[in-house]
Amino acid sequence: MSVDSIIEEIEQLNVLDLVKLTKTLQEKWGVSAAPVAAGPATGAPVAQEAAPAAAPVEEQTEFDAILTEIGPNKINVIKVVRELTGLGLKEAKAVVDEAPKPIKEAVSKEEAQKIADKMAEVGAKVTIK
Repeated sequence: MSVDSIIEEIEQLNVLDLVKLTKTLQEKWGVSAAPVAAGPATGAPVAQEAAPAAAPVEEQTEFDAILTEIGPNKINVIKVVRELTGLGLKEAKAVVDEAPKPIKEAVSKEEAQKIADKMAEVGAKVTIK
């Protein structure tokens, strides 16, 4: 298995799976995705010093559910958008017609996943960011 094929597989994952993968790798190997501190700008050799503990990475708590593809059942997608958002027919149709367009913004991970699952039932695709 080559590095390129692994990267191609990772590119196929959704945001939730990427977060899970990152956490699993960090726990398994005891590493962190924190940025590395730069050395002095003069180019002088850096003395071996203990690096300060990295600040904990803030976990994302708000997600956007974005309608990316409507699929073949446009009418059913509009109905589900109306159900999920409480929008009127005209507004829900505008969301579907203007895809990619957010269905809901700044929601919990669980709610965003429920939206994605509900839209998948009618053939639409939702990206969670």
